[in-house]
Amino acid sequence: MKSLNPLLFALLLVLFCHSVHASQIPTLFIIGDSTVKNHTPKEEGWGDAIAPYFDTSRIKIMNCALGGRSSRSFLAEGLWAKVLAQLKPGDFVMILFGDNDGGPVRGDNIASLHGEGDKTVTLPNTKTGKDVVIHTYGWYLRNYEKDTIKAGAYPIVLSPLPRNMWHGNRVNRDDKEYGLWASESAKSEGAAFIDLNQLVADYYDMLGPIWVKHLFPVDHTHTNPLGAELNADAVVQGLRLLQNCPLNKYLITENGPVK
Repeated sequence: MKSLNPLLFALLLVLFCHSVHASQIPTLFIIGDSTVKNHTPKEEGWGDAIAPYFDTSRIKIMNCALGGRSSRSFLAEGLWAKVLAQLKPGDFVMILFGDNDGGPVRGDNIASLHGEGDKTVTLPNTKTGKDVVIHTYGWYLRNYEKDTIKAGAYPIVLSPLPRNMWHGNRVNRDDKEYGLWASESAKSEGAAFIDLNQLVADYYDMLGPIWVKHLFPVDHTHTNPLGAELNADAVVQGLRLLQNCPLNKYLITENGPVK
């Protein structure tokens, strides 16, 4: 039998070792909406801007967010099932929804019920002719958190980003509805929570409405790449505030990876 070319054998060995290493390192999955992943011209989500903060030789970053999705539709469309199929013990999941969860709740749209509890409503979907059971925003978040924990992974919930909407020189916060419900869902399941809404709002207040306006080229919701970098920085600052968060050991500082 003909022996393998030594060069080809060495190449195959390298590829095999790389594949084994890649399968062993943890993955940070990020799920959410267009504030997290947005490839519209002039716009960008923070999920694509966060990778440089991590030592990607030790952790893989997968931004699985998709524009136009709510906490309800990300589950209903099977997008979460695709993430869950890849989730392994030691992985991490960042969860951010809320921008598309509001509005009238119907069987044929993506809005979720207000709140964090177990309330449901069954409504007909006029497009499919089938009834749809709709849960609260908090229930959907808790579903992602429970599935993540069951898989042996670590869930981190984030409150939705503030919009470019102001009351005088103070940007509007969301601490009475989605921000609050996100916090309550995390608390009920023992998940980590980052109040991203508050962190970014504090940044915006310091910058002022005139400067912040330049971060939103199209509307009051979606940032440009500079805004995405600012939001990614706020996410990392939120991570550093979490006590004993295992994800932090993969962050990079100016002097190298966090120990």
